[in-house]
Amino acid sequence: MSDDPHSNPNNYSDHSNHARGFAALLPHKHDKHSDHAPMPSKPCCDTGGHRVDSDGSHKRVVFIGNPNVGKSSLFNAILGTKARVMNAPGTTVLLEEGEYDHDGSSWDLIDTPGTYSLLPLSPDEQVAADAVMGLDGEREPDLIVTVLDATNISRALYFLAMVLELGKPTVVALTMNDLAAKQGAGLDVNKLSQALGGVPIVAVNGRTGEGRARLMAEVAAHFDGTPMPKGLHPIDPHDVDVKQWVEAGADARFDWAARVLAQINMQERDRVTMSDRIDRVLLNPVLGILVFLAIMFVVFQATTVIAGPAQDWIDGTVRAWLTSGIDWIFNLFGPTATDTWFHSLIVDGVLDGIITIGTFIPPMGIMFIMLSLLEDSGYLARAAFVMDRAMRCMHLDGRAFLPIVVGFGCNLPALAATRTLPDSRQRVMVGMLVPYASCTARLSVYMVLAYAFFRDQAGLVIFLMYVASIVLILLVGILLRKVKFTTLTSEPFAMSLPPYQWPRLLVLLKSVLLRLWGFIRGASSIIITMLIAMWLLQSIPMAANAGSFGHVEDVHDSAYGVVADAVAPVFAPAGFDNWHASAALMTGFVAKEVVVASMAQSYSIDTGDEDEVQQGEGSLGVQLRESFDESSHGHGQAAAIAFLLFTLAYTPCLATVAEMKRQFGMRIAMQSVGMSLVIAYVLAIVAFQLFRLIL
Repeated sequence: MSDDPHSNPNNYSDHSNHARGFAALLPHKHDKHSDHAPMPSKPCCDTGGHRVDSDGSHKRVVFIGNPNVGKSSLFNAILGTKARVMNAPGTTVLLEEGEYDHDGSSWDLIDTPGTYSLLPLSPDEQVAADAVMGLDGEREPDLIVTVLDATNISRALYFLAMVLELGKPTVVALTMNDLAAKQGAGLDVNKLSQALGGVPIVAVNGRTGEGRARLMAEVAAHFDGTPMPKGLHPIDPHDVDVKQWVEAGADARFDWAARVLAQINMQERDRVTMSDRIDRVLLNPVLGILVFLAIMFVVFQATTVIAGPAQDWIDGTVRAWLTSGIDWIFNLFGPTATDTWFHSLIVDGVLDGIITIGTFIPPMGIMFIMLSLLEDSGYLARAAFVMDRAMRCMHLDGRAFLPIVVGFGCNLPALAATRTLPDSRQRVMVGMLVPYASCTARLSVYMVLAYAFFRDQAGLVIFLMYVASIVLILLVGILLRKVKFTTLTSEPFAMSLPPYQWPRLLVLLKSVLLRLWGFIRGASSIIITMLIAMWLLQSIPMAANAGSFGHVEDVHDSAYGVVADAVAPVFAPAGFDNWHASAALMTGFVAKEVVVASMAQSYSIDTGDEDEVQQGEGSLGVQLRESFDESSHGHGQAAAIAFLLFTLAYTPCLATVAEMKRQFGMRIAMQSVGMSLVIAYVLAIVAFQLFRLIL
């Protein structure tokens, strides 16, 4: 064994009975090394009652561990609401950090992405390695909390060996102890600590928070150093080549792990566990895919059908309550106060923004719940395994399939689902693909145009729009792989399959609420600002008899109509250069749900008969055909197809852009918006020019 096991995925292929057989595979060599003294830490002093480093900063405690070991759950259980999500400097890698108070001392706690090695293969693992080694401008940790999985102690020991060799004070948090006991592989924490030469170990449960107080007490007691186990040698990561160090010491670490396993009597176990029996079904090439598709159908339905009534209640009932309350307050200042532009600003601008944010809370909340259930139960890793081959054409792995599927329900929770991807490059790439998944909000636009122009084949046209969405995702994915994500290669897919377990309801709900609050806090400013800007455009009269500010009778006579008129000629090559279409697309940038209403408003059509409007019947269908025939010079059907494809491909909604900015930063969000507009425009022109020759 000459290489780091992280470079060989076969080292991680056995997902069941993780401890069995490992010691038998490793040779026992005579230990020629002697014990080392405890590892010293930086001196500290007391300033104002808070324990700080000599430079005046807080103690820095870095949490590190393999993926799916419960590290982030433990971190959140320790910090609670004080934890905050952030991007690592100069990257899109998500980190959590927070300040922890312990007996008058304040520590900075950092949660790093899961990694199998300190020799990184992805930006996420690079961030974790830099944080724990103090490289690339990162401040060195004062103490490392290494989170190990008791059900997979063999691999965990190899990873722990690398961390201990860094020479930093280290405390081990041992998770999954209850599951290890059920599998007949329970560990004696004291015995394991003795086998490690006195390295402090605390049994914890990240889902319940059990053991967190004792863990933090051990952290407080070991800032001055922890023992170096016999057989390992400390190094300074600043003075060595990390790749050479990790690979050169692989054999010694395996030997050390084998000796530790022998001391704690970890013998090979042949018992078939419940996880093994379940995996025979869920990892089956045929049954596994069928089960996955069934679960995805449930997720899809939950984020659309279940969330729908809640969204309607917020958009209807809650809006009415708030509007009535605002009217009542304004009436206190006089009977005509509700006729002022300020009232219009509050109701049609600010309140619209608040309601828009509110309508996205149900699908986002349901998605967070579903993701937590799938992730905490251990199924999400199995889903990635069975769908891995299907995603290889875009150099993605199976985990990328879930957000894309969810995107066909709603793009916003689909972006939230990208957080399950451990590689930040995959996370950004999938995030840029999600907007091309045809969400249910676009369906109303498809129905109106399909029934208006292709009544006898309306169902086929709508179906083909979803086919076009899938093809577009594949083509854009390949394009991004060739142009932007050139370093994203189809590496062998290696991941640990965690044991199955029941999610904890209280912890799950707490996590969901924290994530929802993060969305509201991050997306509210851009959504409300943009909606106020839309209100402002629609409130400025541009004609002599158009009305007053805030009370424009015909939207075409407002600044909004003028902008729509100015934009319309851009779509002449696509066959729909009329202000009705451009106005609808402008409002569709805010939300696709309002495209049909905008069309009806621009044609001065009563939207009271919702079914008739949705199906493109009556005067709306007639006027759509007339205006599209006129703008396309008699090729209305070709123009309608171009409009449908533009609606499919361009920016889904303002909330999605806001969430993309929150997760990936403004640069990525603007790149995604610009790319979608270019693709939509080119696609619409090509479609019109082609179909006008056919239809």
